[in-house]
Amino acid sequence: MSVYSATLTVMINAARKAGRQLARDFGEVENLQSSVKGAGDFVTAADIRAEETIRDELMRARPAYGWLGEETGETKGKDPQRRWIVDPLDGTTNFMHGLPHFAVSIGLETKGEATAGVIFDPAKNELFVAEKGGGAWLNDRRIRVSARRDMLESLLATGLPFAAKKTLPDTLQDLAKLLPETAGVRRFGAAALDLAYVAAGRYEAFWERELNAWDMAAGIVIAREAGALVSDLNGEQDMLSRGEVIVATPDLFEPIRQRLLR
Repeated sequence: MSVYSATLTVMINAARKAGRQLARDFGEVENLQSSVKGAGDFVTAADIRAEETIRDELMRARPAYGWLGEETGETKGKDPQRRWIVDPLDGTTNFMHGLPHFAVSIGLETKGEATAGVIFDPAKNELFVAEKGGGAWLNDRRIRVSARRDMLESLLATGLPFAAKKTLPDTLQDLAKLLPETAGVRRFGAAALDLAYVAAGRYEAFWERELNAWDMAAGIVIAREAGALVSDLNGEQDMLSRGEVIVATPDLFEPIRQRLLR
């Protein structure tokens, strides 16, 4: 995609700027793993700095838009129809443990629908980009979902509940149903990248039951523009408000979704 819209260009620049900061901070985190204090406080500061950078860039360009960020919460904008939805560091636990699998996620919501998304993985220098009606792109290369149709050949991804999350019993039932029928299920710990990987054909499907809007706003539009079907687990379009999502290739979407119903 040689020419991006002005809005998408703003999003890309913000993601790259925050990503460069995180890449530098990641090198410091690796050095903190063996310290007595650990990396937790440092990572929290890195997360907040990244969100500040993104917010400054986006709001300078579009000051009337609303805002929803993981670290700073929600701010109503003068434009009630448009809102930035941002996760400055998706995959925080990976980052904290020195695992190079994390991303900056920036979504634009228009009239309640995710209409543009940018996901930047600074460790691998991979930039996933999409805007409604414009297709999905990885480092300026057009991407499409996988063409696999056989469940037994399909690789899926999900997130496993941790700490105080309440969906572990349902997720274990999901795994019991899907593991015997597929080529496997991966849990890499960054929902934004899971969604982007479906768009790039690396997974055939991704689902998760307990997410925040900032985990998936950007990935929803990227996956959809790559040809994936996207809904909540009931088959409706309430992903952001319900906090759950399933995204899959057209042939496998409904067979997988039916196995997730309760």
